[in-house]
Amino acid sequence: MIRLLAAIVALVVATNAAGFSPPDEIRVDQLPPEAIHTIRLIERGGPFPFARDGSVFSNRERRLPPRYRGYYREYTVAPVGARERGARRIVAGRDGEFYYSRDHYRSFQRVRE
Repeated sequence: MIRLLAAIVALVVATNAAGFSPPDEIRVDQLPPEAIHTIRLIERGGPFPFARDGSVFSNRERRLPPRYRGYYREYTVAPVGARERGARRIVAGRDGEFYYSRDHYRSFQRVRE
């Protein structure tokens, strides 16, 4: 049974990796000002406005390059004048890359400086 499960997991991982296509790119100066602010906060190490900022992003949607668990962290792009998190996020990789999602992880754009 364990071998069967391992084979299924390996097949799913191989299928998902083969079907991955890299996100489009966006220059940092094309981002909304709130997203630029979030990136600068990440680079400084905070402080962050929401408790979930800095939590592990699992990439369950498989829209980012496959990496080990804990590689990606998520941060809120705070909506102007709102007290809730909204849909926009910056996801940061351990190697210093940033991804912007304006639609709560349905799509991503790789941020280029």
